[in-house]
Amino acid sequence: MDKKLLAILACPICKGDVTYDREKEELLCRADGVAFPIKDGIPVMLDSEARTLTTDEKLGK
Repeated sequence: MDKKLLAILACPICKGDVTYDREKEELLCRADGVAFPIKDGIPVMLDSEARTLTTDEKLGK
């Protein structure tokens, strides 16, 4: 994930910051407790594509 792109991306739900999970290829919004997939290098920032984070993921563990 390009650092410049990551710096300008925001959660479409709360407009807050997202973090990149390299292992799972997802962008995480811990404020809303959701993860957005990255498919073929393109972030899919749609509510319908997001998955709910586990409690540990929300806490950053």
